[in-house]
Amino acid sequence: MVNSKIHIYLMPGMAASGKIFEYIRLPEDQFELHILEWTIPLKGQSLSQYAQEMCKLVRHQRPVLIGVSFGGLLVQEMAKIISVLKVIIISSIKQKSELPKRMLFARYTSVHKLLPTGLVNNVELLVKYAFGETVTKRLELYEKYLSVRDKYYIDWCIHEMVNWQQTAYDKNLVHIHGDKDTVFPVKHIKQCIIVKNGTHTMVIHRAKWFNEHLPTIILE
Repeated sequence: MVNSKIHIYLMPGMAASGKIFEYIRLPEDQFELHILEWTIPLKGQSLSQYAQEMCKLVRHQRPVLIGVSFGGLLVQEMAKIISVLKVIIISSIKQKSELPKRMLFARYTSVHKLLPTGLVNNVELLVKYAFGETVTKRLELYEKYLSVRDKYYIDWCIHEMVNWQQTAYDKNLVHIHGDKDTVFPVKHIKQCIIVKNGTHTMVIHRAKWFNEHLPTIILE
């Protein structure tokens, strides 16, 4: 019997591990989940070149790619290289015009290069960078979700994000966004499925919503 399951590859956001998807549960008779993890990019490697390397980890034809935050940019670049069934981005952007003004400012001034990313072992700082949230309690909870503590990697992510040049996107791309996202405010986002009270970390905190809606979104 031919395996008819849909294979879904999940890409976490900047500095985050695949553990952010630990509460995602989809019907196992229809879907099979595969978690991708960040590695440190090579010196001078572009996001598109990094995407080529990541595509080598995709072992199934025409998968669904799901990316969160900066991982959403990555899966869009991957979809330019391999044939996919669908691309879904969560708490992310699909074109450079959706970047908030502070990030556009960073693009033109390179002010992001002055950020204290050397303090990546400071969990509070990393949470602020990766999740857009100020956390004073339950730091150990967030620490388990943030696995990449390399300064070069963080600098690379920020540089590639603020300098992303995409101006058009596939009409079949699905964009899911929270109305309380502080990293990418929804006021800058066009044509998306809005999750009420969804924050930048809603894939963790609103997993029930995704478990209920992703099967239909993927199959429609």
